[in-house]
Amino acid sequence: MTETETHAGNLKLIGGWLCLNFINTVDWRTSDHPREWLTKYADFVSWSRHASILADSEARSLLRKAELHPKEANAILERAIILRETLYRIFSAIIGHSLPSRSDIIALNTELSKARARMWLAPTADGRSWTYAFEDNALDRPLWSVAHSAADLLVSDKISRISRCSTQECGWLFLDLSRNRSRKWCDMEDCGNRAKARRHYRRKRAYVDSSSLRKDTTQFST
Repeated sequence: MTETETHAGNLKLIGGWLCLNFINTVDWRTSDHPREWLTKYADFVSWSRHASILADSEARSLLRKAELHPKEANAILERAIILRETLYRIFSAIIGHSLPSRSDIIALNTELSKARARMWLAPTADGRSWTYAFEDNALDRPLWSVAHSAADLLVSDKISRISRCSTQECGWLFLDLSRNRSRKWCDMEDCGNRAKARRHYRRKRAYVDSSSLRKDTTQFST
């Protein structure tokens, strides 16, 4: 983000799957200076609206309820962050060809059970589909979609396509849907360009060092 200030409501959604975009609400996750974008419940709602989990009217309704119940809203934010970090560990294990921990799978299933309890069959043009009832205005409603998204990805044929940005300090996850699985960075405009700049600097530095060495050797020989 260069023209406008970055915040939870305008983060790049480049993970290719809802739950991966949710994981990516931390910038520079694997660095010594990670940036947390979900610092208050309103940030969670803003991101959920941005990710199309909530409509504008639903987001406004949740914010009004959060103002009346701040302790509950803060507790939901804590749950959201716990789920996010749980998902990061689960998918990181899969990227590393390891099994996710039993405790993390249990934690995801706990959130998933809460989400499934709120599902309804709704009529559509093609018949029926699952949806969530919004009448009760539950503050944790965005978490239901995130939990279901994670479960859907874990049992999908795209599970082997999950990758991590090659920039060591980034930590963002994404689906690599390239034909030969050659995608290296979360975003070519950000981490990709930084990597290119670093490679250019290293080549230039190596050339300068090499030139200096040749010059020194020539002077010594004379």
